[in-house]
Amino acid sequence: MPPPPDHAAPNFELPANLKPAGPSGTEILTRERARASFSTDELSLYLFGQHALDTQKRIIGILESEPILDKRSIYYLGRTELFRWALRKDKRLQQLQKEHNWSREELALAEAYTDVPGPLGLHRGMFITTLMNMATEEQQKLFLEPALDNKIIGCYAQTELAHGSNVQGLETTATWIEADKEFEIHSPTLTASKWWIGGLGRSADHAILMAQLIVDGKRKGPHPFIVPIRDVKSREILPGRLIGDIGAKAGYQATDNGFMLFDHVRVPHHSMLAKLAKLDPETGLYTPPANPALNYGTLSWVRATIVQQASKVHMRAVTIATRYCAIRRQFADRDHPLYEANGKPLETPVLDYTMVQIRLFPILARAFAFHYTAKFMFELYDRNQANVQKGDLSLLADMHALSSGLKSYTSIASAEAIEECRRACGGHGFSLAAGLPTFYANYLPTVTWEGDSYMLTQQTARYLFKTMRAIKATKGRSTKEQDNLTTDYMKRYLRSKDDKASIAFTGGELLDPLFFSASL
Repeated sequence: MPPPPDHAAPNFELPANLKPAGPSGTEILTRERARASFSTDELSLYLFGQHALDTQKRIIGILESEPILDKRSIYYLGRTELFRWALRKDKRLQQLQKEHNWSREELALAEAYTDVPGPLGLHRGMFITTLMNMATEEQQKLFLEPALDNKIIGCYAQTELAHGSNVQGLETTATWIEADKEFEIHSPTLTASKWWIGGLGRSADHAILMAQLIVDGKRKGPHPFIVPIRDVKSREILPGRLIGDIGAKAGYQATDNGFMLFDHVRVPHHSMLAKLAKLDPETGLYTPPANPALNYGTLSWVRATIVQQASKVHMRAVTIATRYCAIRRQFADRDHPLYEANGKPLETPVLDYTMVQIRLFPILARAFAFHYTAKFMFELYDRNQANVQKGDLSLLADMHALSSGLKSYTSIASAEAIEECRRACGGHGFSLAAGLPTFYANYLPTVTWEGDSYMLTQQTARYLFKTMRAIKATKGRSTKEQDNLTTDYMKRYLRSKDDKASIAFTGGELLDPLFFSASL
């Protein structure tokens, strides 16, 4: 890591005799923790388990000993320098994975702890996950094995300049050329340009491309294809591809989000990921997936990870703000003043003010709620994946609706939580040194990517209305394919409509802001 530029380096020394007014922050936090009615160590053990805590301690210990991961100067780096630093960081993490035999999950933890979203995030996340879920065994040998060994670097190219949430509207085409047993990838318009693709700008040499499959002149809907885009060794862009970086962004400056257009690029038959949908190269017979939604299975996984991330976002932001507000003192208590030894009135910790508690405590509560919601989401995802392998699609619609609605709610709540915590830190919260402004900027795109959060809410609502109508039409009877958590809940409601939560609050409860926030 290079030293900060001259303009960032301090050009003065504080007098040695100047100290912060007491008590020190360390003393205050020690005293505050001692007042807890529970053991924080026991709470951590209960939340995460001993294995996870041991893993965290082990990985952080390794990362702290790596000079290349020192982040003290990153706020003074330009975008190009920051991108190069992130490449070095990602490369070193890959080396550490081999040196310490880390699993994919442990590597993901290490990447999260370094706290700078890098160029290879989509390779480790969506690219590899999609190959695991949607590639055949033969395709996994061709692409997944080298991807896991970082011999090829991939990205996930779905979003286009003109289409994001409307996946069915994607314009990039993949036309089956029967005579040559190949697909022709083409961008028919400027708006068909793949856009916002993480890792595409400079890093990736392969892309999982969502494109409209066309067979015998008929559209079969979006399907995933794996397409080489750069020479693996020289890194030169391959013919027929126009690729570039989309430029500076509000956050995520260390990630090379890019654009890509195709000009009649031919790829072999095995480029179409064929675990769910197939095209016979000899007969041209197309076999669709059992459910079109299976083609978007990776999105459900990503949305589940967003719910998990939301808990950690809440925990981190509210920890920073709560510690600051416990140390920061403003104004003496006029009704019950306390005094220092010299007779000067003691100022009140900001955290003791109700108006601060009402801002921070709901965020703290949501951190726990999102933690357990995420555990449930991953359990549901694993169950759904196991069921799909057996041809059972009964959980698929419920999984999509739940992951969509929760992605929307948790991402919006998390972005708002970071900003609320930043404001709770007053003027100091605006400093990059507070750890909140860059955190907010890097998290903010989560509200939009993998489905605009407001649009996803509508998808969940539509699913709920559709499910309720179906249950009422069959008078509570449903087939095995329709049975899931949502239908069970709705059928119980229809059996006993009066068995539901009361909304009759007392006047005193309505006037209590803590009660009102908890009820939300």
